Amino acid sequence: MENKMRFSPNKWKVFGALIGAIGGYFYWSEIGCLTGTCPLKSQWQTMVPYGAILGFTISGIITDILKKK
Repeated sequence: MENKMRFSPNKWKVFGALIGAIGGYFYWSEIGCLTGTCPLKSQWQTMVPYGAILGFTISGIITDILKKK
């Protein structure tokens, strides 16, 4: 028997969170707040988790829509 690596059922949500975290970092580095007065966009430590949560949520919504079809 061949031992195949299986992914969890939430692989697309985890992948979406990873892409969101990377997107949050690039958003901070390219667009972020220059003055440092913006509480959300001024530090990468806040933008990366925010992007991950956003990516996780969006990929979950897309996954649910595709499952219904």
